Amino acid sequence: MGASGGDIFGQKKRMMTEKEIEALFTRSDGSYAFARWGRPVAPVVFGVTDDTLEVVKGALEAVMVLSGHQMAETDPELGSNMMIFFFRDWDELPDVPGLDRLINDLVPLVARLREANANQYRVFHFDAAGAIKACFVFLRMDEVLCDVPAETLALSQIVQSVLLWSDTAFRDASPLARTGDKTILRPDIASVIRAAYDPVMPAAASDASHALRLSARLQAPQ
Repeated sequence: MGASGGDIFGQKKRMMTEKEIEALFTRSDGSYAFARWGRPVAPVVFGVTDDTLEVVKGALEAVMVLSGHQMAETDPELGSNMMIFFFRDWDELPDVPGLDRLINDLVPLVARLREANANQYRVFHFDAAGAIKACFVFLRMDEVLCDVPAETLALSQIVQSVLLWSDTAFRDASPLARTGDKTILRPDIASVIRAAYDPVMPAAASDASHALRLSARLQAPQ
């Protein structure tokens, strides 16, 4: 089952303010950190059935269409540069061949995540210009995540992987919304993603003035 832009993106838009946009990329330590993908996304998904794989693929394709970014079969450096892992226990990760070469300090990271009883975690790698070059998504399918519909879980994870958002961006409000019996990407978040991938915008930024430029792109015709 795939997803199309009409299926997951709402039509009614509430324009975000500059301060609201700035908050999406201002980390808990007060620093501003923005990055988008600087190369085509070459995804691979582990630990799911074929049906769920199609749901994840559909969500990824829809978000790529929204952003205007490209997908690829392979990445010349990594093979796959977006890896999404579904599993039952954090202790399974150190047994994944080669993962310790992609994730620094994997064993202590797993210990911290297990201690925190976390059910999800994302790791980003960046290129020399600061753009995203890889993203690793880990989903421990506990009772909470198992109760989340596959379409909702897939869309949420893809949205949170398409940009480097603040660690507090969606703490109080999900990037998704419900309309009738459908789960959609919030139109204001969709607009930010679209603006962030505008070719005139930088691939990475560490100054909050970047939020002002994003705000200006929201005002401009898309």
